[in-house]
Amino acid sequence: MRLESLPKTKELKSEKRVGRGPGSGMGKTSTHGENGQKSRSGVSIHAWFQGGQSPLYRRIPKRGFKNTRFETKYAVINLSDLDKYFKDGDVVTPEELKSRGIIKKELSGVKVLANGELTKKLTVKAHRFSSAAVTKIEKSGGKTEVI
Repeated sequence: MRLESLPKTKELKSEKRVGRGPGSGMGKTSTHGENGQKSRSGVSIHAWFQGGQSPLYRRIPKRGFKNTRFETKYAVINLSDLDKYFKDGDVVTPEELKSRGIIKKELSGVKVLANGELTKKLTVKAHRFSSAAVTKIEKSGGKTEVI
């Protein structure tokens, strides 16, 4: 076997060694250009930084009203869950739902929605009901009570 008959290998590109004097071709500024913030070590400039000028999010006027501090959030329960976890003739209350681990927090109250079918006769006490849930509960022979 001769040297010229060996298969050619891919040449490895050598790692760029910066800051190793003027003879390396990348000495002095070490590919960081001249002066300025980005030429210094340990620089981290946020994407929204605009060079000391007043940023855009502070220049734009704030408009509107957000109700998130005052909105009422309800713990939601579906009829399919009531059918799964309760027996015929049971009384469903928010305290009972919480003690069985069906809802985690009561929040501003409990709202019953009409997803799924209800086959059992239940008395449901909650803070809110959807109109479809009321008709389905009464259709199965149960009662609804608004707390």
